[in-house]
Amino acid sequence: MAGLVLDGKAYAKELEGELLARVERWKEQTGSEPPILATILVGADPASATYVKMKGNACRRVGMESLSIALLEETTTEQLLATIDDLNANPRVRGILLQHPVPHQIDERACFDRIAIDKDVDGVTSQGFGRMAMDEPAYGSATPAGIMRLLKRYNIAIEGKEAVVVGRSPILGKPMAMMLLGANATVTICHSRTKNLPEIIKRAEIVVGAVGKPEFIKADWIRDGAVVVDAGYHPGGVGDIELGPVIERCAAYTPVPGGVGPMTIATLIAQTVESAEKELKK
Repeated sequence: MAGLVLDGKAYAKELEGELLARVERWKEQTGSEPPILATILVGADPASATYVKMKGNACRRVGMESLSIALLEETTTEQLLATIDDLNANPRVRGILLQHPVPHQIDERACFDRIAIDKDVDGVTSQGFGRMAMDEPAYGSATPAGIMRLLKRYNIAIEGKEAVVVGRSPILGKPMAMMLLGANATVTICHSRTKNLPEIIKRAEIVVGAVGKPEFIKADWIRDGAVVVDAGYHPGGVGDIELGPVIERCAAYTPVPGGVGPMTIATLIAQTVESAEKELKK
């Protein structure tokens, strides 16, 4: 019997319906124009441009505005910081997204950390990560936060489970591990230098593939009855996990595409709406 499909596409659509109502209510209460999610794209990476367009479309579906800022490939760190400062100072902008990756000459971490904490709806700042890790209020990194929403939506038990996260990036693997730990899982973080990786993964009741390599995690590494979360997406519609042979023997899994990806965007939009609502309460 095939595992339960953790349908991120369907849940994202459901969530957008709820967000549309919240944005309408926000506009009625404020009597002002809808809140804005600002996206910054540096250079002309086609995949990044596609992601930015998808985020703009999602904004429109929930009644928000999207402000897309395209900067040249040659943009300097100082120029990008100035752009972020302008958006920080704009009261209508409730969320700021700097599309990763940026060109090599830019100090990406400095630019991420320039984003105001109350507008860090993509959860990329060092301060936001620290607050989240300490169980203090913060916007979580959008992909792992979206995964946690999806697991909750399908009533996937996390507490007391052994979870393995494969990948340690600062905006995916590390925050994913902290969020699972915060939900009382016992968490192991694996990476490119981990020894005996198949044996470690075989222990896991929850496996999160966040390594950025197509089908890096092999099906026979995964135990029967595991919950399988694939946060990767690569050409040909494959993720970080060799998913096909696992579907018939896992407890639940995220399809690729249609699992984690839609939840990333929906979570980004949800956190922007939350930012606008918090500003209203001040």
